[in-house]
Amino acid sequence: MTLQQLRFLIAVAENGSINAAAQNLYTAQSNISSAIKSLEGELGISIFTRSSRGVMLTSDGTELLGYARQVVEQANMLEARYEHNEAPQERLAVSAQHYAFSVQAFINVVEACDAQKFEFTMRETTTAQIIDDVRAFRSEVGILYLDDFNRRVLEKAFADARVSFHPLFNARVHVFVSESHPLARKPSICLEDLVPYTRYSFEQGTSNSFYFSEEPFSHIPCARNIRVSDRGTLTNLLTTSNGYALSTGVLSSEMQSGMASIPLKEDAHMLVGYIVHDERRPAPILTQYLSELRRIIADADRNGAVLIAEDGTSA
Repeated sequence: MTLQQLRFLIAVAENGSINAAAQNLYTAQSNISSAIKSLEGELGISIFTRSSRGVMLTSDGTELLGYARQVVEQANMLEARYEHNEAPQERLAVSAQHYAFSVQAFINVVEACDAQKFEFTMRETTTAQIIDDVRAFRSEVGILYLDDFNRRVLEKAFADARVSFHPLFNARVHVFVSESHPLARKPSICLEDLVPYTRYSFEQGTSNSFYFSEEPFSHIPCARNIRVSDRGTLTNLLTTSNGYALSTGVLSSEMQSGMASIPLKEDAHMLVGYIVHDERRPAPILTQYLSELRRIIADADRNGAVLIAEDGTSA
């Protein structure tokens, strides 16, 4: 097995056909076909199924692709680190559920970076993708939450992916609504109060399981649902319509105006934290990001966010 074979494998998977991969890599189609065939023979598996429309990964191929990405990305990092004896390139990739504080921490780290060369990536994505990004070393860290409902399933997913969860804060579940919403003046809201209104949530793609939802109580039936993929759309919906969303209660700057955050009466909490791969040694830039994340969370608590420490006291 060679790095070239793995790079060909990744290119074919990303392009959906051997011909397109060959064009993008400026090599002959036969070179890629031969490399893939040799790899399949060496490993004793079928990596792709082939049809007139292109190629698709088999289940074995999907698993191999994850390992291939890890190997190639690590090799690329080694090459970048030691080429020409230059200063190493700063790298940070974060995958997160749709939390403004995780993005703000990322922005602060980028603005503070004075490196001549860097490559930073911020992905707001699905729960399943966050776990897979950290598993496959595409991201150094993933930001997500646990609660009593999803904990068992997600902890199993963490173990399978060889990642570890580290708590950041525990927050009482809040309801986000427009300031003009009929419920906006209530000191607290119960789930029954929400029945007449549209529920907003983030879509989870092919892993659209209740356990992978970003919002608590997603398993409770709701007659009207709107699913979105970005915070901008969610904010627009919340400020202009009489729907609601459930989250931590930490309002971002763009959500401060025209939005109300009201605690849920039910005794429910969200333990927000981060995951890292068990084999990853945190680089200084990752340590800096986590420190910035904790600082922003502490500032949010001082400014009135209802955050709860692990022992149940105010954070």
